[in-house]
Amino acid sequence: MEKSLQLEIVTPDKLVLSETVEYVGAPGYDGEFGVLPNHISFLAALQIGNLHYKSQGKTNFVFVSGGFADVSDNKVTILAESAEKAEEIDLGRARQARERAEARLQKMQDEVDYARAQAAMQRAMFRLKACETCK
Repeated sequence: MEKSLQLEIVTPDKLVLSETVEYVGAPGYDGEFGVLPNHISFLAALQIGNLHYKSQGKTNFVFVSGGFADVSDNKVTILAESAEKAEEIDLGRARQARERAEARLQKMQDEVDYARAQAAMQRAMFRLKACETCK
């Protein structure tokens, strides 16, 4: 019985991660889900949030902004709109993004701008949270 699985995180721009891991936890659209070796195959939509995985006994984090997770044959493939490893997030830039989103939310000019500002705020908050976990 297999004791590990392959995790690949891919964006339209690059391969963010390709690693053998023991566990993957992801922010599914209907709630967080976990994947262990020998998991049944499935496809899930992802929401903005922090994916975490365990490798060599250490928990690591990756910010993902939506996409899909494909689980099959001891491989988890994450197709994300964007993704950043926690240790690669620029903390200053993430704080600035949160401040811009907060300012936009305070203006609330119309529903479309408000929805965009909420999404920007959510991305900024999860990026900051991911970054804090690696320090």
